Amino acid sequence: MKAVYKIALVTFLSISNLFAQNKDFKGYLFAYFEGKGAASQQEQLRFAVSEDAVNWRALNNNEPIIPSKDISSTGGIRDPHILRKADGNGFYIVATDMNTKKNGWDYNPGIVLMQSKNLLNWKSSVIDLEKLYPKKFRDIKWVWAPQTFYDTKAKKYLVYFTVRFKYNEKLDFYCAYANKDFTALEAEPKLLYSAKDGAIDGDIIYKDGVYHLFYKGNTKDANGKEIQNGIKQAISKKLLGPYKESFDYLDAYANDKTGVEGSSVFKLNNSDEYILMYDLYSSGRYEFQRSKDLYHFTEKTESFTKDFFPRHGSVISITKEEAQRLNEKWGGVPQSLLLSKDGNYRFQSTGNPIIKHKYTADPAAFVEKDTLWLFTGHDFEGGQKGYKLKDWLVFSTTDLKNWTEYPVPLKIEDFKWDKTNDAYAGHTIKRNGKYYWYISTNGSGIGVAVADKPQGPYKDALGKPLLTNADCFASTHGWTCIDPAVFIDDDGQAWLFWGNGVCYYAKLKENMIEIDGPVKKIDFEGLQFTEAPWVHKKNGKYYLSYASGFPEKIAYAMADSIEGPYEYKGILNEIAGNSNTNHQAILEFKGKPYFIYHNGAIQTNGGSYSRSVCIDELEYNSDGTMKRVIMTSEGVSK
Repeated sequence: MKAVYKIALVTFLSISNLFAQNKDFKGYLFAYFEGKGAASQQEQLRFAVSEDAVNWRALNNNEPIIPSKDISSTGGIRDPHILRKADGNGFYIVATDMNTKKNGWDYNPGIVLMQSKNLLNWKSSVIDLEKLYPKKFRDIKWVWAPQTFYDTKAKKYLVYFTVRFKYNEKLDFYCAYANKDFTALEAEPKLLYSAKDGAIDGDIIYKDGVYHLFYKGNTKDANGKEIQNGIKQAISKKLLGPYKESFDYLDAYANDKTGVEGSSVFKLNNSDEYILMYDLYSSGRYEFQRSKDLYHFTEKTESFTKDFFPRHGSVISITKEEAQRLNEKWGGVPQSLLLSKDGNYRFQSTGNPIIKHKYTADPAAFVEKDTLWLFTGHDFEGGQKGYKLKDWLVFSTTDLKNWTEYPVPLKIEDFKWDKTNDAYAGHTIKRNGKYYWYISTNGSGIGVAVADKPQGPYKDALGKPLLTNADCFASTHGWTCIDPAVFIDDDGQAWLFWGNGVCYYAKLKENMIEIDGPVKKIDFEGLQFTEAPWVHKKNGKYYLSYASGFPEKIAYAMADSIEGPYEYKGILNEIAGNSNTNHQAILEFKGKPYFIYHNGAIQTNGGSYSRSVCIDELEYNSDGTMKRVIMTSEGVSK
């Protein structure tokens, strides 16, 4: 009977572990505390996410996900360790309860235990070893870097941490099982492992029947003076030891003066590789080495790329569903982890700019049934020093709040005739069941691409430019043939407007890929045309809006005929914040007029070459003129 029970127990434990291990993991979550900024904000719990465990993005704009004052006794936490429960139905975090800004480094009483079912909402409890176990820990000085490991034999979670007493400088690991509710320890902690010369920041990982304990250790001479330190390991066949110490150092910096600590080991998704990462605390870097057997590690280090400055933390694997939840709560998850099976990315607008995960520019839009389709240029990254645009993007919404981004539908390389490699502004329109996207380049001309769906993919419809500088008879500079805007009048005639310095226009043939007749230009008193023409019609009146001056404002004129004569009506939109250029789209959606434009508002890397699309309401006066657009941070709401 005992044998049967033992087999059943092993089977249960195996299934329990497999449940967690066999989830469809697609990314990684990094729990850490911050190493830069105001000292009062550093010792707070933060999260970051990565798809590949190398390139990381902070969630919640690198702000704390929970204030330390709500979860700790000191008002600070350090060294967070995150663990997925063995059955897959929840998560635990343990952290050092310490506030060095307030209390210094001389003393901390214990640790924090946290638990969550969804990574979003956390319950916490404080473990003060000195108060709970005064007989053993009355002279405690430090309780540092706790971590948790699931003991499959005991079916309990072992919490272990470094302890130093006031009467002894030696740093040893102590441990105790957490209670069933993960709110306290079951009993007084006992010694787990004592390295010859002391150890901190332990991390246990199990592989092939062996428990590997990685930690920061050191080597001392006969007089007790430290002569070397770095990442070491000890191994055991049993979780509670005894552990056999290896006196070899694993990290690449053990033989120089670069200090490392906070080692943590995790397995890569769908791989037999492990990552040994550590905090280079004196230089603000986080680096790692790789291993397949946990004994031998690559000699050359690799660095994380990140938009934050983490201190001692830990990593777990996460699913796409978990990444989506994290993004909905705090934002910042890399877009690649949020794509649906068809490659679409769904997100919510939270004011202006409406798109914050990419830099977008030169908007154009149309409405089909109950959907607004938005087409943009794509400034490739933040903080650019010049225009770098290599593709175009497409988005849709039915309520101006919930948006879908589609896979990249069109790239500058799709136009083989282009010599500039610059994907400048464009405009898309529907005709005869097809969608035509007129794009411009920085000197090679205006092209046209066609697709069967508004989201594409699009392909070059001509294999050559539709228009070039040779068609711009009144211009002399090389970037005049840009910014196409297409308009189909009530009589079915299609028109194309474009230009820089001079506003040109021409008819399009029914097939939408040929110019019909001569190229002409717009001219009227008060016209100071820079670029970005846009034509729309309301109540029988034609409106020509355009970028004027530099830095650019949006001005507009009105006419009774699309060819004019136009009468200048004034400024519609002032200089867009933090951007020398502006580029507008004007349309009605569900009975309300809107003004779509770009600025450089994304902080901290937005600007004239790293722009962002925004939407604000547009109003008409009783005489048909338009009121000046008020640019807002709040944006629009339906």
